[in-house]
Amino acid sequence: MTQFNLILLGPPGAGKGTQAGRIVAGYGIPHISTGDILRAAVKNQTPMGLEAKKFMDAGDLVPDSVVIGIVEDRLREPDTAKGFLMDGFPRTIPQAEALDKALEGLGRAVTKVIVLLVDEELLIARLTGRRICRSCQTPFHVLFTPPKTEGVCDACGGELYQRDDDTETTVRNRLEVYGRQTEPLIDYYDKAGVVARIDGAQLPDVTYKDIRAALGPADA
Repeated sequence: MTQFNLILLGPPGAGKGTQAGRIVAGYGIPHISTGDILRAAVKNQTPMGLEAKKFMDAGDLVPDSVVIGIVEDRLREPDTAKGFLMDGFPRTIPQAEALDKALEGLGRAVTKVIVLLVDEELLIARLTGRRICRSCQTPFHVLFTPPKTEGVCDACGGELYQRDDDTETTVRNRLEVYGRQTEPLIDYYDKAGVVARIDGAQLPDVTYKDIRAALGPADA
């Protein structure tokens, strides 16, 4: 059985959420979000979850060693037999090295790293154009899904607003952090020959078609 042990990389606004949903559905593998599994480990009071809670209760970042332990616990669960899609982790080279070591201990390895590439100005247009209704939370976009009346929600007539993290200054800062911390992972995984660069500026259907071509067919 082919294993699809996948990592999804791309800057904010590249469409990772959309493509992650399609990959998970198309390949029958779980979507592993470190935020979700961290919360689950704390809630279930696993040994690693209890360790993480000490740091969270103190207002500190959970160290990589604990996060990797929680990821490793998750990868031992039977639903990952066909593989997994990891999104949001690793973010740094040390995390990638620790993940490789953990996978090696499980007799596994990363089989493909999907990198969504999008021009920075398009990313800024995508992210700064988002608007949310204050009343019903319906999302809009000034370019792609504009409301019939500027600033007014089609669904309930509520006021549309721009989230603080969608302003151009904040967006540029998020992209700078991604470039500094996470983009070096592309070179790291290139050395293992597992990177698939995908044009994320295309329509979502076309982007997913390219991802399928890079991954190959899902096992029946």
